[in-house]
Amino acid sequence: MKILVIAEHDNNNLKGSTNSTIAAAREIGSDINVLVAGLACSNVANEVASLDGVTTVLLADDAAYENFLAEDIAKLVISIADDFEYILAPATTFGKNFLPRVSALLDSQQISEITAVLGPDTFKRPIYAGSCIATVKTLDDKKIISVRSTAFDGVNSGSAIAEVKDIASVGTDGKSSFVNEELAVSDRPELTAADIVISGGRGMQSGDNFHLLDSIADKLGAAVGASRAAVDAGFVPNDYQVGQTGKIVAPDLYIAVGISGAIQHLAGMKDSKVIVAINKDEDAPIFQVADYGLVADLFEALPELDSKL
Repeated sequence: MKILVIAEHDNNNLKGSTNSTIAAAREIGSDINVLVAGLACSNVANEVASLDGVTTVLLADDAAYENFLAEDIAKLVISIADDFEYILAPATTFGKNFLPRVSALLDSQQISEITAVLGPDTFKRPIYAGSCIATVKTLDDKKIISVRSTAFDGVNSGSAIAEVKDIASVGTDGKSSFVNEELAVSDRPELTAADIVISGGRGMQSGDNFHLLDSIADKLGAAVGASRAAVDAGFVPNDYQVGQTGKIVAPDLYIAVGISGAIQHLAGMKDSKVIVAINKDEDAPIFQVADYGLVADLFEALPELDSKL
């Protein structure tokens, strides 16, 4: 069973979601090939080659792949797809951007956001905002799979170094072009990669009050997140959002402040190792998943926590 994993990176650094996707691939089979497509990304290919379980690295170094446009990445994947039974990508914005296109072009149904591998054709995936887990068996010859990275512990460097093979670029099809991107600059860790996350909800009452979370986050080296209610209310930007329609996180410590715990939010953070909830409503659903709960007014609890830290 030959497996192809498409690596997520920024042309300089490999993303941790790739390590987790490789971990999922190892539970399927042992012949794992990783596609690294980008521009001047040989360092990324060498990093992938050192990961445990990787058999071969396929390097497509071309300007056509510099910005990871869905049409161009999909075209490249399709050009080599005949050699593989499985095609895996992280269930991040990166994978969600091009993998459905690959699935459509190959006329093979995608299995999205798997959280467990039960067999070569059977997988588990969350449905209904994570309130249920579906067991899915596919009869397709070619299996297109996206992997929820928080469900698998990423692989580390191993003792063996995989072979890196250059593959020919298939260029761009000209259907889209890159214009520009604007990235939020922060000294804090990226939300999906942070070991500690502190998030605020509607209970924060305004965006000005998020400075209470910022101060604690700076002391803990944490990322700051928010519920959809806080984002929709305009308290913080969209890139803070944790939940079903936001970012999926699974840090070592998740602190939910003024968040009621709607099922859509829980879908984005319930895999966190330790969950702490601060809410003045003792019946808030968040307390049902919290390891530690504090029924208190957050405007009293946060300054006290800040001072103790």
